[in-house]
Amino acid sequence: MKAIEVHGRDIEQVTRDVRFAVVPLGSVEYHGPHAPLGTDTILAESFAERMGPSLHPLIYPAVPYSACPGKTRHYPGTIPVRPTVFIDYLTDVVEGICRLGIRHIVLLNAHDANMGPARTAAEHVTGTYPDASFLLINWWQMASVEFTQRMGLFQGTAGRGHGGPYEMSAVKAFRPEMVTVQESDLEFDAGSPLSPVPYVLVEGTPQGWDGYTGRIRQCSLETGQIIVEEASRNMNLLIQEWLARRTDKKKE
Repeated sequence: MKAIEVHGRDIEQVTRDVRFAVVPLGSVEYHGPHAPLGTDTILAESFAERMGPSLHPLIYPAVPYSACPGKTRHYPGTIPVRPTVFIDYLTDVVEGICRLGIRHIVLLNAHDANMGPARTAAEHVTGTYPDASFLLINWWQMASVEFTQRMGLFQGTAGRGHGGPYEMSAVKAFRPEMVTVQESDLEFDAGSPLSPVPYVLVEGTPQGWDGYTGRIRQCSLETGQIIVEEASRNMNLLIQEWLARRTDKKKE
């Protein structure tokens, strides 16, 4: 159910019937000459629509403007929002949902730079609403690198990266007309990792980069459909487990 289609007289009934709210998080950001500026917003909205009706979600409109990293900020079409503004805005949005009595909220993210601010907003709101539970889902993590390697989806690359074949294949699965790779579009190889342990590297001009990265000629509709099916399945299983645990906690 879409929140913006709920009539005023039905709000109380709807909030009793739904089990959680969904706020898709996107961006307006350059993803390369082959990709739409709304790549992240398209993905966030589309994956929200893939949530199983039996889970009873209430889906809110996507937040399309967000903080963008320095490495894309100066490319044409990118609209960056200051992180403090984004955090304040998202905090107001989710507090408004909490005031309706909905205390289970999925922040369905499709933009890497949203991860920190989204968690900050969620952590803040749980101080006001201690019974609130936020599940921050990054869609690209719902299909593992091991899965794509086992399926042989990409050759000589994991396919991951901003504007790369993994992300663009997923866009093609939802909106095939929106990805237009041409012969003149450059391809890039990502640099080797610094270490096998987890780390965060922030650079204004990364290696193998021109506003996007990856061997983009490997993106395809078929690959995207496989990725979307796997990511959707794991996303729904994750939400189902989250809701079940929250229900069990209430019974204690």
